[in-house]
Amino acid sequence: MLKSSEDVDQFWIENLHKNNEENSYNPERSKNRLNRTKLIDTQNIELDPLTDHARAMTLDVDGRDIELWYHYRCHVSRSLSKTFFLYPHYSPQRPSFSLPIRAFSTSTVQATKATQNPTDEKVVKPQWKAAIDFKWIRDNKDVVAVNIRNRNSNANLELVLHLYDKMLTLQKEVERLRGERNVVANKMKGKLEPSERQKLIEQGKNLKEELLSLEEDLLKLTDDLQQEAQCIPNLTHPDVPIGGEDCATIRKMVGSPREFSFPVKDHQQLGKDLDLLDFDAASVVSGSKFYYLKNEAVMLEMALINWTLSQVMKSGFTPLTTPELVRSSVVEKCGFQPRGTNTQVYSIEGSDQCLIGTAEIPVGGIHMDSIISESLLPLKYVAFSHCFRTEAGAAGAATRGLYRVHQFSKAEMFIICRPDESEKYLEELIRIEEDMFSSLGLHYKILDMASGDLGAPAYRKYDIEAWMPGLERFGEISSASNCTDYQSRRLGIRYRPSEPSAGNTPKKGKSNLAPPQFVHTLNATACAVPRMLVCLLENYQQEDGSVIIPPPLRPFMGGLELITPKSR
Repeated sequence: MLKSSEDVDQFWIENLHKNNEENSYNPERSKNRLNRTKLIDTQNIELDPLTDHARAMTLDVDGRDIELWYHYRCHVSRSLSKTFFLYPHYSPQRPSFSLPIRAFSTSTVQATKATQNPTDEKVVKPQWKAAIDFKWIRDNKDVVAVNIRNRNSNANLELVLHLYDKMLTLQKEVERLRGERNVVANKMKGKLEPSERQKLIEQGKNLKEELLSLEEDLLKLTDDLQQEAQCIPNLTHPDVPIGGEDCATIRKMVGSPREFSFPVKDHQQLGKDLDLLDFDAASVVSGSKFYYLKNEAVMLEMALINWTLSQVMKSGFTPLTTPELVRSSVVEKCGFQPRGTNTQVYSIEGSDQCLIGTAEIPVGGIHMDSIISESLLPLKYVAFSHCFRTEAGAAGAATRGLYRVHQFSKAEMFIICRPDESEKYLEELIRIEEDMFSSLGLHYKILDMASGDLGAPAYRKYDIEAWMPGLERFGEISSASNCTDYQSRRLGIRYRPSEPSAGNTPKKGKSNLAPPQFVHTLNATACAVPRMLVCLLENYQQEDGSVIIPPPLRPFMGGLELITPKSR
């Protein structure tokens, strides 16, 4: 009994039993078949998320399922929306090796399927899986529970543990049925009476149907487990203060507030008097929390960005501009919830894309699903982009003007490094921020943020707040976070150590390459333009209504030293 699709090479099928006897693929016997490229429709392909292989179909050979695997050598069609060119590889079990070629992710194929039928109106959301250590979570459930509570997270640890135990039980049952099915298949290899053979065939069919049902249940259970586990926040540095925003501790205070001998204006009044800002026209065109920059304010934005890039690049950062539309899966992998309650993310209706709220997201995606050589680390980027945030729930006098807006320009620093170096690079990011804000003459403080004010990816976060005399308070102008391996486990970013670590000496006949490890990622704001404009306008205002340009920015503004009121 043999059932297969028409595009399977008949010669290959006839030799399945020969390969099955050896329980492995025989390259010598199958040289000719390896050179025959098959054209397989993507609708028949199922990618294995753990290896660089795709299972194209399952054949029923004498009541036993035989999986036909394909691995992506070097031939892939120009358009993923149609077909793959793949070399065939037979194995009765999932291949245990991986190819030195970057594989397509499961989400890529699922997204491809979604685009194949133009009549489908509903967008299929690609699925992805984080490399979460469920066993560690189970073995350290008390630690995880305390961490969830300290961070005011809504993650449901009990549900995660329940789903994990249920998944393990179901996996054992699936393996048991697979074993029984293989026993039946082995019995059919010998000479049997027709009645006995028919009995085994029926038994094999029943096992196949039962196994198919359990595998579907296991797949759904795995997806549910992933969805719940992805809500668990990163661990917290032991020195982080416990509590809400008010529990943050001051790490450092720099400078002192400027004393004014005249009534202080806020940036909104200054912007109006100097013809720099127009909120009224923007509200008509785009809505509230939008603005027009005019005249010297435009030059000041450009000067801030160019000056910031030049300063950060001195520390070995590579400058980037990034896409400002990204796939929602990338947003999720970076630890944000594009469709969660009170989300700060704008999602594009009818697509799987979102507007970025920070360049951290597209920069993090650059090395997604890759293994980086240790010699290339650290990777340092400073990225300029426009950022878009819904600012859901934001209201009150403290959010008026430029302080909290829906769209703004920002330069973001991002570092990928070895795990043992992430704390060192967090200090480097803080030092860079300090140097820039001090050179601009700002009065600011550095805060070690409390556990309840940390985003899900952050292991530790420092905020910098500068004095804004017009608002009569400190306001956040920057933050720096060490996300350890929280993002890299979701983005699939790993590095390969140059030498195997102690205890990982390769066995005889095995590769001497060290196993890949997850990198650590860090991010920090180099310059958020609207907040910096607030600081500069309010701190450098003069009694005659003019505003002094700080010396470091003057070369980037054509030598302009003073913004003066326009003549009427």
